[in-house]
Amino acid sequence: MKRSLVIALSFVLLAFNSFAQNDAAYIKDNYTKYEYQIPMRDGKKLFTSVYVPKDQAKKYPVMMDRTPYSVGPYGADKYKGSLGPSSLFVHDGYIFVYQDVRGRWMSEGIYEEMTPELEQHKTNKDVDEGTDTYDTIDWLIKNLPNNNGKVGVWGISYPGFYSTTALLSRHPALAAVSPQAPIADLYRDDAFHNGAFMLVANFGFYPGFTNRQDDKPTQRRAKGFDPGTNDGYKFFMDMGSMRNSNVKYYKDTIRLWNEMMDHPNYDQHWKDRNVLLHLHDIKTPTLVTGGWYDAEDLYGAINTYKVLVKNNPATPVYFAMGPWVHGGWARGNGDHLGDVSFGGPTGPMYREKIEFAFFSHYLKGTPMDVAKVNTFETGVNQWKSYKQWPPVEAQEKNLYLLPGGKLSFTAPTTTRNDYKEFVSDPMNPVPFIDGIDFDMTREYMTADQRFAEKRPDVLTYQTDVLDKDITLAGNIWANLKVSTTGTDADWIVKVLDVYPDTASANKFTKKGVNMAGYEQMVRSEAMRGKFRNSFSKPEAFVPGKITPVNFELQDVLHTFKKGHRIMVQIQSTWFPLIDRNTQQFQDIMKAKDTDFKKATHRVYSSKTAPSYLKVRVL
Repeated sequence: MKRSLVIALSFVLLAFNSFAQNDAAYIKDNYTKYEYQIPMRDGKKLFTSVYVPKDQAKKYPVMMDRTPYSVGPYGADKYKGSLGPSSLFVHDGYIFVYQDVRGRWMSEGIYEEMTPELEQHKTNKDVDEGTDTYDTIDWLIKNLPNNNGKVGVWGISYPGFYSTTALLSRHPALAAVSPQAPIADLYRDDAFHNGAFMLVANFGFYPGFTNRQDDKPTQRRAKGFDPGTNDGYKFFMDMGSMRNSNVKYYKDTIRLWNEMMDHPNYDQHWKDRNVLLHLHDIKTPTLVTGGWYDAEDLYGAINTYKVLVKNNPATPVYFAMGPWVHGGWARGNGDHLGDVSFGGPTGPMYREKIEFAFFSHYLKGTPMDVAKVNTFETGVNQWKSYKQWPPVEAQEKNLYLLPGGKLSFTAPTTTRNDYKEFVSDPMNPVPFIDGIDFDMTREYMTADQRFAEKRPDVLTYQTDVLDKDITLAGNIWANLKVSTTGTDADWIVKVLDVYPDTASANKFTKKGVNMAGYEQMVRSEAMRGKFRNSFSKPEAFVPGKITPVNFELQDVLHTFKKGHRIMVQIQSTWFPLIDRNTQQFQDIMKAKDTDFKKATHRVYSSKTAPSYLKVRVL
């Protein structure tokens, strides 16, 4: 969600503009735009733009996108350059509806980040995004001429969350919904990953997002933050501790930023913003879409699907995962990320054969031949269909970290406490990219990690050269046995695909990059150690004591091909992707610059203290 306003969807928007140029004239010739203030049950009015086909000889379904990012351009004579999830919808004929959600842009009310959903709505004052969606759909069906009585909702990122909450409206006219890269649990999706604060993704977002903090509708855009440099690593090191974000820059003027600073633990503030808890009694057919290389809302897509399937077994729930970054399926080709090729375009197939087919079937009654699960298998670059995710054929196995930096499915046999150790210095953190950039560059998700392997504060474990293909399908859990001389520590685990020495460049390989021995990141995740047992009740480490730290790295579908190696890297800083841990047990959001301390960390690999990854192997 965070980067969707700033950078991560910029490449999508460039492609979007090329489509928009082709569609813009067609839209003006074939659609009439209207603007409405639709009343909600509590009296607030939400600004809504509606594009209606000029041909009124037949009835049309409604396609709706609810957004905090503005439905602009404003004015009945000012048209969007493109409508709907893709160009296919524009030419097939739909009524397109865009709405500023409560408290944003031209809609009334006070905005809440991921509005807490209510289980009961006893009075007209008990409102949330589910009720706002219900009231909007009800008004549209009753007031728009030539609608066919069916409504579809879609949205990417934050609008993906509003798509999920549309399911909670349970309006009888809601016929199909597609949450795409939806935020599901704000604490886990965008704000914190296992308690580690996603610094670079959030810092620049809120100044550009915060164009109003009151109940006064506006078309005024916010002034973004200008760091004065493109070197994010240096900027955030110079900023110092997290408290300096307000001391030096924001001056306590941004309410939503302060909500994150004030709630580093998974307390009631965040629990109220976990929409997964409400996904029961859903009857609406749903298509959940995400990208394997989504740095923001991978968790949201995967877990929205899993919870929907678990809680609503009789409801048609579809799942599509491609080799995409945040929103990368929407307009782009999806044929590569950074130096890594996916063998050809993947976006067009999704848009036509899955997304368009899904909505056309449930809104217009056309035939549909879409598998319940469509996933792209990276490494071998092919689409795979399953009846459910993860595939029932996938078997759990342990991939062990062994003495000497080995990695194997065979457990360690030594009984002595073998370990590898390193000194973690918060004043010299490991960068998350090999280069200079201020933003969360999307390419880091597949980037070569040889630059990190060279550092003394990064541990490396790898298999022998594989004598057969190994496919991982499903989630990965890190099960580490560690110790530290401090009282807190972050643990970052990266799973890499190491290319053979015979690997050659593809057409997307940047100049000067050698693909021989390339260490492609496949999955990575951080864990703030004090949350190892509970995100609500942090616990200090006992210095020197061997302690289990277990956490999820999320799902993959990747084949490590014969001749490749599997590598695992472990480190304790990942800057400025996540904020720095002081390595003392304290509220890091309120820490001072003098609180950062060096610490020595150990990762154990013995029979009595095994460290391993729990994986699912096809």
